[in-house]
Amino acid sequence: MRLNELKDNAGSRKFRLRIGRGIGSGIGKTGGRGGKGQTARSGVRLAGFEGGQMPLHRRLPKRGFNKLNRKVYNEVNLGRLQAAIDAGVLDGKKPVDSAVLLAAGIIRRPHDGLRLLGEGELKVSLQLTVNHATASAKAAVEKAGGSIKLIEKKVLAADEAKRKKTAAKKAKAVKAKPAASEE
Repeated sequence: MRLNELKDNAGSRKFRLRIGRGIGSGIGKTGGRGGKGQTARSGVRLAGFEGGQMPLHRRLPKRGFNKLNRKVYNEVNLGRLQAAIDAGVLDGKKPVDSAVLLAAGIIRRPHDGLRLLGEGELKVSLQLTVNHATASAKAAVEKAGGSIKLIEKKVLAADEAKRKKTAAKKAKAVKAKPAASEE
């Protein structure tokens, strides 16, 4: 074998089609773009246009609601926790929260909190700190002799002030009502 005999395998290199290079090439003249007009030009964005017919994205109904500031929780099943304890990755005697689960590799990244689900069986008593737990998960943890501490949701100061203001208005309206009825 010599350097001048080296070559690629058959079909490993595909040559680019050179369009618009004369009628003999088979893709000359319009270059595969059809006739004249808007679609023959570059930079055309006719996304969803159906020639005046109501486009598909407008014919179909809008579905659901996408909350702007929605919370994304890590969901962990009881069976997953038990498997981690059996594998020796998680210590059942220490308190368990999202930081411990992250260090153990049970969750990949900490989202806005931790949600405990009741699928699987738990044999060890655990002290869990989570944002939310299903009723079946709570029952299973308590049955195994463990406890669940729920993290309270943070109430923003602005929301608290707004709530107090509306409560004061309602109280004022209630006090004014009996006086108006006496007259």
